Amino acid sequence: MDDLLRIDDRLDGDQRLIRDTVKSFVDDRILPYVGDWFEEAVFPARELAPVLGELGLLGMHLSGYGCAGTDATSYGVACRELEAGDSGLRSFVSVQGSLAMFPIWKYGSEEQKSEWLPQMAAGQAIGCFGLTEPDHGSDPSGMRTYAKKDGSDWILNGAKMWITNGSIADVAVVWAQTDEGIRGFVVPTTTPGFSAPEIHKKLSLRASVTSSLYFDDVRLPGSAVLPEVVGLRGPLSCLSEARFGILWGVVGAARACLEAAVSYAQSRVQFGKPIGGFQLTQEKIAWMYVGLAQASLTALHLGSLKDAGVLRPQQVSFGKLANVRAALDIAREARSVLGGNGITLEYPVIRHMTNLESVLTYEGTQEIHLLTLGKALTGLDAFR
Repeated sequence: MDDLLRIDDRLDGDQRLIRDTVKSFVDDRILPYVGDWFEEAVFPARELAPVLGELGLLGMHLSGYGCAGTDATSYGVACRELEAGDSGLRSFVSVQGSLAMFPIWKYGSEEQKSEWLPQMAAGQAIGCFGLTEPDHGSDPSGMRTYAKKDGSDWILNGAKMWITNGSIADVAVVWAQTDEGIRGFVVPTTTPGFSAPEIHKKLSLRASVTSSLYFDDVRLPGSAVLPEVVGLRGPLSCLSEARFGILWGVVGAARACLEAAVSYAQSRVQFGKPIGGFQLTQEKIAWMYVGLAQASLTALHLGSLKDAGVLRPQQVSFGKLANVRAALDIAREARSVLGGNGITLEYPVIRHMTNLESVLTYEGTQEIHLLTLGKALTGLDAFR
């Protein structure tokens, strides 16, 4: 499909190389199988993680400790191409790099960084991020998971929910209330008292591992705490990192849906000619491309701001809100172009459409981002 606005012309040579490398990986290793993974509700993380590590995609926007140290736009381009394969694949990479590796890299001790980051960058260790709880999603300040000092150790109790990679992780970055405020803890998943049952019966993100985390008197050494941050600033900064990947990634999902719709409209014949030759179908395709191009330009602009070191959380909220909404609209319209075939896994559209229902909610619901923008624009806090 032709990129009428030639948006990718603004990418530099390294960014285009990353684009083409990740696209080839997705074409060869993901697209032939992901429909079956989705139907069977499996994701071969242990098989794929070392390959993703070898490609330099895990923690790629971080520097040192075996990480690739790319710029933010390169990371965004990679997320776009990964999510053109499946949102579950991009979620795995986002959680590993932006939610599990980033807090260790940003707030961890040298010992924590040296122990975990090289393994995670290589895909030899898998991480997860424990913030959301069964009763506290949009308002993490009310979390009940609690860590109490016991001599030089910490005793961790509580539960987390909707945790990507939870039951396959080797290490969890867990946020908990303490007498000092909210702190982050690096928790090896082999620690006694830790458990992570997988959540089943999902109708979205089926090619992704989603779990609950339970902590039953989990004893951690003093060295487990992230020493460089106290309070919600820590987990919220991680969410901003991950949301940046999302606002790029959903452009890939939207593009995949539009490409499927265009291809189908060119070959599906009704009333004596391809349905792409009818005005109503062309109107749908034209509006889908307008939405895709606008989302692409938003992602590219926010990537430029992040590379310049001036990207603000409110701007990330704008990108996450606008681009996920655009991608979901495109997926739904593409499904209508495919008619009855739009609900089968022979085409990628219904898979992307149901996945995007989860992406709409996680890393901040639509309502949370709307209120974030409202506060930025009015100066008035509507959260409380």
